Amino acid sequence: MVRITEELVRKKSEHNEMLIGTLEELSLHQEDIERIEHLQNWCRDLKILLLQSNLIAKIENLHKLKRLEYLNLALNNIERVENLQPLESLNKLDLTLNFIGELTSIECLTENYNLKTLILTGNPCCDYPNYREYVIGTLTQLESLDCQDVTSTQKLQAKPHLREYRAIIVQRQAVYAMQRDEQKIRFLQQKQQLEAKMSTIEDESERIKTFWDSTSENCPEIRIEMARYQKQCRNKKNTGETEKPIKKEPTLFAPCGRPYNLNKPELTFKLKDEANEYILELDVYKYLETSHLKVDVEINYIRVVVKGKIFQIALNEEVKPSAATVRRSQITGQLVITAPKLNENKLLAFKSEGKSLDECNQKAARRQ
Repeated sequence: MVRITEELVRKKSEHNEMLIGTLEELSLHQEDIERIEHLQNWCRDLKILLLQSNLIAKIENLHKLKRLEYLNLALNNIERVENLQPLESLNKLDLTLNFIGELTSIECLTENYNLKTLILTGNPCCDYPNYREYVIGTLTQLESLDCQDVTSTQKLQAKPHLREYRAIIVQRQAVYAMQRDEQKIRFLQQKQQLEAKMSTIEDESERIKTFWDSTSENCPEIRIEMARYQKQCRNKKNTGETEKPIKKEPTLFAPCGRPYNLNKPELTFKLKDEANEYILELDVYKYLETSHLKVDVEINYIRVVVKGKIFQIALNEEVKPSAATVRRSQITGQLVITAPKLNENKLLAFKSEGKSLDECNQKAARRQ
């Protein structure tokens, strides 16, 4: 059951800087509210109150709202009109698609002299014989009934036959009351059978599907059940959204500390092992902003993070991180990382220059 709380009312009064004492308009529709409460004490200046699409079964706790002009209670579980006499400013009352079968309950509105518009469309009472004539003859102040104008001629024609109409209405609503009692019994029986069937199903999704696939009558009780299952589906969906799978972080190092080779961005690369340095050519995306690149050169590996994805390559020889350089081509976007080796391979250097080891030793001696 959803209650009308101060937190909810303040949340809905953002247009009034969350001040509820001076609130003139309040919308609490589609909140699964089952009871009207607190509003007449918190929001006495209300002129418009929208409570449509809830689960309200009784009109109550509104008698202090002397300034209320428009009350919308469409799509609720109301079965009779009551407790609206003190609303002396009430001008429009919308009770569309409720379960009002006791049509004579509208007689409580005869003292609401400012009531000009009444909407009862979609209620069981609308099917009673002489329904419109009875309402027009009873509530002579009305100017519109079920979104149709009420003329003076209609009022004059309905007035002489009002007692006759009322007798027919009373008889018809007594029949409806008995049908309603039978409907309640059928609902309880169907509910027990359905719950017994659902108890044999282990999967929660299958149980909910079984409920929605079952046949049911249009009554206040089934609307409450439907709201309960809808809430379960919403909670399950929200839980599924919040419990996202934990993103597994890539393993960067072996237990012994040796760096792994990774290429999560799936980029083309070339690593040149020169005599005195490593040169890594990485083909990053041409139009990728440099701010999305992060380069980290360590003593035995080079790591490049491209939009959160890690490229890492292990080096066979140790390098000097402080002497490493990073360049990027403005034409191709290619990233070139140069990392000087910590201990240069002299033998490779000599061979690359085409000199023998003896010549290099003699040269070094002369230099000394």
